[in-house]
Amino acid sequence: MSTLAYTPGLKRKLFYKVVKERRLPVEGESLVKIGDKVSYDTVVARAYIPGEPVEISVATELGCESSLAPKYLLKKVGDELNKGDLIAKKPGMFGTHWGEKFCYSSIDGVLEYLSDVEYFDEEVGQKVKYSSGRVLIRPPNVAIEVDAYVPGTVVRSIGKEGVAIECPAAYIQGIIGVGGEIHGELMMISKSPKDILSADDIGEECKGKVLVGGSKIDANALRKAVQVGAKGIIVGGIEVGVLNDFIGYRIGVAITGNEQSGLTLIMTEGFGGMNMAESTFKLLKNFEGRMACLNGATQIRAGVQRPEIIIPYDSEDEVPKQTEDQSLLSGMRIGLPIRIIREPYFGALGHIASLPPELHQLRSESLVRVLEVDLENGRRVVVPRANVELIEE
Repeated sequence: MSTLAYTPGLKRKLFYKVVKERRLPVEGESLVKIGDKVSYDTVVARAYIPGEPVEISVATELGCESSLAPKYLLKKVGDELNKGDLIAKKPGMFGTHWGEKFCYSSIDGVLEYLSDVEYFDEEVGQKVKYSSGRVLIRPPNVAIEVDAYVPGTVVRSIGKEGVAIECPAAYIQGIIGVGGEIHGELMMISKSPKDILSADDIGEECKGKVLVGGSKIDANALRKAVQVGAKGIIVGGIEVGVLNDFIGYRIGVAITGNEQSGLTLIMTEGFGGMNMAESTFKLLKNFEGRMACLNGATQIRAGVQRPEIIIPYDSEDEVPKQTEDQSLLSGMRIGLPIRIIREPYFGALGHIASLPPELHQLRSESLVRVLEVDLENGRRVVVPRANVELIEE
């Protein structure tokens, strides 16, 4: 008995209708409507959440008993405060300024309450309430905003959570990435997909740009790119150790994208010194000088998410006169481009040469369906179908 594995499609398309859902983490309000045109930085939805309150010990600041703190308060519950406002004052001795003590607000906000403490007094046989000498100040609500990320048209409402935006673009999915959503101008650094991107290739002119390399990038180049203020890097591969050092921890199977490493990094081929696919390199070169949107978020287990490179078209006139490629809807077929995603040929590119119908026995004695692949170096190999992913051209 054999099990057919799902083979994901790795997109690399000159034209693709990108649709991005822009959602708030909590309910709020949409600021745009269906049909509106939006840009990269357009705020499309906003929500407010309560700020984190701050507790101040008035008694400690004034050096008095907790029970005396309320009488020294100059503000009452509900009063609005600015950072530095005087909220309590203890007079000096004998009507002078000597020994005066002050308590100031450490934040902007509203004086929410003077906290009390309750305890059971056995002598009187009942609960007794007294002041703890502490006040709570709640800052203004914090705004959470979601921007469009891509320029385009609002095509769908998601109620109080946000909207969906459609953007005609060239579209490339990478194998793995780190860092969040950014946008910047594409700048070709490497002259060929075989070149290694080094620190010597990166100068001050790279500030604010998305740099495109070749086969891989080294640690010095990453540090230099962050130093000069590059926004992103697209490259074929990277050594695992270099990536781990760059992000500050060992990369695992959890989703990436929240790293604070200074830029967004996308590998189009995988780990190690792996030449960027010729067609990917050419596509990026064709769009040099154009704005690109990058998101390094990656998840390789359930709910696969690939890092992405989106190069928006400025107008409908620029969109290639072609329809979406439907060749992958019918699954695998001879001639389709593939990438091998497991050893011993991990990262190799090629085309499907044949699809034998019979099951093939692996060393583990499992029976699986296989395919023959003509690799780019001219070699033909046999691999399980679950070990490859289709590349959408």
